[in-house]
Amino acid sequence: MNTTAKEPVWIPVSTVSEFPEDGGVCAKVYGEQIAIFHFSSRNEWYACENKCPHTGDMVLARGMIGDSQGEPKVACPMHKKSFSLRTGACISGEEYTVKTYPVHIEDGTVYIGIEDPGTQG
Repeated sequence: MNTTAKEPVWIPVSTVSEFPEDGGVCAKVYGEQIAIFHFSSRNEWYACENKCPHTGDMVLARGMIGDSQGEPKVACPMHKKSFSLRTGACISGEEYTVKTYPVHIEDGTVYIGIEDPGTQG
């Protein structure tokens, strides 16, 4: 059994200038909606699936971002449950999680790291 982590495929999604300061946008990558957040005050970028695991609504890109004891988070605009943008875990301790994605910035372009669609499932 091969347990080696695969390198992500880096997909360009937008330019840095298209993102609001300390906010998020949604990008569709290989049919998946991905919420991408720019913490401009900290010069940090995060991405997670856009789908709220509680309701199934595609709303996380519109959620409020912030910090919980050093952990970057997004709060769902539907019910205010917060998720870690590093791990995807629900910060309130519930068992819900969201999938997270690595983000890379190069020459003013925002890239999302995803699993190679040719090797998925």
